[in-house]
Amino acid sequence: MKKLAVTMLCVISIFAFLPVVITTSQAFASADTVTQLDHGQQHGEEHAEADGHAAAHNLGKELPLWTVLPFAGILLSIALFPLVAPHFWHQHFPKISAMWALIFAVPFLFVYKGIAVYEILHIYIIDYIPFIILLWALFTISGGIFIRGTMKGNPAINTLLILIGTFLASWIGTTGAAMLMIRPILRSNSWRKHKVHTIVFFIFLVANIGGSLTPLGDPPLFLGFLHSVPFFWTLKYMMQFMGFAVALIIIIYFIIDSYYYAKEDKSQVTSGEKEPIKIEGAHNLLFLVGVMAGVIFSGVFKLGSVDILGVHQTIQNLVKDGFLILMGILSLVFTKQAIRKDNEFSWFPIQEVAYLFAGIFMTIIPALAILKAGEHGAMAALIRSVKEPAHYFWVTGILSGFLDNAPTYLTFFNTALGSFYSGMPEPQAVHNLIANKNIYLEAIAVGAVFFGALTYIGNAPNFMVKSIAEEAGIPMPTFFGYMFKYSIPILVPIFILITLIFF
Repeated sequence: MKKLAVTMLCVISIFAFLPVVITTSQAFASADTVTQLDHGQQHGEEHAEADGHAAAHNLGKELPLWTVLPFAGILLSIALFPLVAPHFWHQHFPKISAMWALIFAVPFLFVYKGIAVYEILHIYIIDYIPFIILLWALFTISGGIFIRGTMKGNPAINTLLILIGTFLASWIGTTGAAMLMIRPILRSNSWRKHKVHTIVFFIFLVANIGGSLTPLGDPPLFLGFLHSVPFFWTLKYMMQFMGFAVALIIIIYFIIDSYYYAKEDKSQVTSGEKEPIKIEGAHNLLFLVGVMAGVIFSGVFKLGSVDILGVHQTIQNLVKDGFLILMGILSLVFTKQAIRKDNEFSWFPIQEVAYLFAGIFMTIIPALAILKAGEHGAMAALIRSVKEPAHYFWVTGILSGFLDNAPTYLTFFNTALGSFYSGMPEPQAVHNLIANKNIYLEAIAVGAVFFGALTYIGNAPNFMVKSIAEEAGIPMPTFFGYMFKYSIPILVPIFILITLIFF
């Protein structure tokens, strides 16, 4: 009976959004037909890149805001199904993700044809595949590092582990630090009944805010570095924001963890001789450094580009992806299976992320296109209203919490450059922005990084940490539970203080 009810819920969801599909098709069909035919009929490698840019430009202008409803649908599915039908979700989440992807993709392909094919190939070749390769490499390598020893999960130890992860995040990336530190946190607290809050604060700091100090820490900051922001700008100007946020959040965490620790049954703590702490599989740290070197390589060296199914991908990114795969394979070959077994390593978390984000990346296409269109798209009123540093902080932040924070950062980065230094070459404009209007760049950077902690999909490692914790038996809050119980009541007041003090 329960399975039938859940099936009916899926069917109702499809029919509830059927008018959206039909109306989306009508909206697509009402677009410039000549432009569609021109793009759909053009062939040859020499036109592929130009066609792609034009398609993205036109889509952002033409698509109405409600074309993002399939994206909202997949987010609601992630939020509600684990709550109302956890067993069904666990068994069928790839199908549900595919359902929402098809609800958007079918009318999109039917009407836009060549443009739609290009956009779909573009987001998977340029964004999704490198995203999954990076996560897979870091997940595989970190799974081969086992920190053995007696670690009692008390407030002091937990705080220290989170702070170590927060520091590492700026240098090996939020994803690298999260994958490296999550298992020691889980083992340290395995005896405790109250530990959900520890994983949530771990997401706040290690998976997000900790990546503020270098371009290696978080994708939007790396994107800024590629667009002429000096490498050490983040270390010089982001320290005050990160220090303020980390201090408040870690104090709040210590108080909360102390409260729950007092309720724990201390007899559950392993007694007897303490085992010294040692790292097994330490050679994987070299592979982890190799991953970071590959990322840096892709940003520093320019090796040209190649055509992949009509999409231009840079050679340095292909080299980077191949090198990351190599690092993961070397970790699998040279790490004893016993270490991964002790780490309770399995492939399910990365599989879950791959399936769900395959759907998310498909349905997010109209949202990103509209956002990139700026004042010419359906979010024009919002873009035009962004004038003060506080506006940049909150709008960049909130959108980053639900969309990809890298293009969101770039959108408002370009908005600021256009507002103050229109027509000026980018390197000179960025130099002037930092020299005369630096607070605007600070607001954009802080918003893009900090608000990634607002939702499970705000930054790459958030959902991965959630999945690993759930596999370890921790009942993590739902999508909305995470927001309304933790991120909104804890982080938003801190963001308001940041606004009042700094912006």
